[in-house]
Amino acid sequence: RMLMLKTVTLSSLHRVFPETCPESAARNGFACLKNEPFSFQVAYKDTRKGAHAVNVRIESELPVSLYAVQGVPVLHTDVAGMETEAAVGIYPDLLIPKKVNPKLSNDGFWSSDYFEVGEKRLLTALSSAWQSVWITVNENKKSLKAGDYKITVKFLSGATCEEVGREEISFEIIDQSLVPETFPCTNWFHCDCLCDIHGVEPMSDDFFTAVYNYAHAAALNGQTMLLTPCFTPPLDTPVGKERKTIQLVGVKVVAKDKYEFDFKNLKRYIDVLKKAGIKYFEHSHLFTQWGAKHAPKVVATVNGKEKRIFGWETKASGKPYRTFLEAFAPAFKKEVEDLGIKEKCWLHVSDEPNETQIKEYKKAANIIRELFADFNMLDALSEIKYYKNGLIKTPVCGEDVADIFRPEVKDFWTYYCCTQIYDFLPNRMFAQPSSRNRVLGVLLYKYDAKGFLQWGHNFWYAQYSKHPINPFKVTDAGGSFPSGDSFMVYPGKNGKPLNSLRHLVFFDAFQDLRALK
Repeated sequence: RMLMLKTVTLSSLHRVFPETCPESAARNGFACLKNEPFSFQVAYKDTRKGAHAVNVRIESELPVSLYAVQGVPVLHTDVAGMETEAAVGIYPDLLIPKKVNPKLSNDGFWSSDYFEVGEKRLLTALSSAWQSVWITVNENKKSLKAGDYKITVKFLSGATCEEVGREEISFEIIDQSLVPETFPCTNWFHCDCLCDIHGVEPMSDDFFTAVYNYAHAAALNGQTMLLTPCFTPPLDTPVGKERKTIQLVGVKVVAKDKYEFDFKNLKRYIDVLKKAGIKYFEHSHLFTQWGAKHAPKVVATVNGKEKRIFGWETKASGKPYRTFLEAFAPAFKKEVEDLGIKEKCWLHVSDEPNETQIKEYKKAANIIRELFADFNMLDALSEIKYYKNGLIKTPVCGEDVADIFRPEVKDFWTYYCCTQIYDFLPNRMFAQPSSRNRVLGVLLYKYDAKGFLQWGHNFWYAQYSKHPINPFKVTDAGGSFPSGDSFMVYPGKNGKPLNSLRHLVFFDAFQDLRALK
């Protein structure tokens, strides 16, 4: 019989725009490995005039999760060097969870009636626009039984429960498993953004609950390393200005050039990250961004009062800050050894020094190498002479200079940001097709990369952290970066994140890397 909805099954690499019919990209089957989460979409459009409420029911022996794909406004698409121009408009990205992993029913099917009739959360099918739902199989990474399966996606009338649309998808679980998830991958996690947008106080119970929620979601989606703000990260801050204080290490000045350190919040943070599934811990930068000329903001208790003792006025290689680091280093070493994470802990000097700043960087790097000689160290930088001059153990180069670094560097890491958008380099901007996002995994394998870094997991500020933005309305950091550069997740309710289509495609890149290995 004729159903009232047009429906099309699509891969996760297809983006469903309201005005574009996706039928030419239709799929009827998929396959994945036993422990591999796998995502696909079903697009739908009503043949009737107007708007009509619908429920979605998924029937399968496989564990499934359902998300409604929602569009967000994208204005910043005109990027110098981009191969093709992309239109501004509404881009599908935000994933609204409808129900995650419903219980197995008595008949052996994962039957998911995601919305009760009459609920406001019913989907709306339109005659004027294509929309889609996003379906993830095995979201929690269980080891499934190999074999052939069927997934039936039914659309039901919100008023009568009559079936108005249906897709039947064949699904194969291959009798192989992905290798363990040990590849270091970090997207910088901004705790101050978390505090501002969720209204939680740093180091409060609510703060650590939100950190767990976001870290767990990040770990589920391929992130294995998380930025750990022992001191407020000196990132994206104008000279002379400050970001919100996020400092896990308590400092007390007990006499001139004498300090005591309290690691209870650092220990709690590490415990939370471990519980969330994070494997590596990335100490915040010990010197300011773009040249290592100054100390980061450090707050301490002085004569019973809290005050800033280091910052932009502090010369990086000067005696006061060096003396502080000399006191901090042995205390920090003991703490990470007690926590059992020394080999999984990474230190930073300064982010992206340029070719004119090597003198200042060398002074700062020498201090860190001397005080933390047996620690892992990495920095994002694009000038290979920093590595050739022995200033950094692990340089993290931009993708655009990977061919320069790869033959020279023993442990090759790479990153991308708003600069690496030309010559079909991998990236995750809204204006680029999803294939540009996912191909990263193949290239990391080809280059035998040992790690990957990106700067914006949840940067919900305008450039230089001047003020918060609403990421549901502003996707370009206040017009400063191409849309998609500064965040991959959205803030949800109760200190929990909402995921994005781009994030799950990014995760698939790292599943490709594990499959290739």
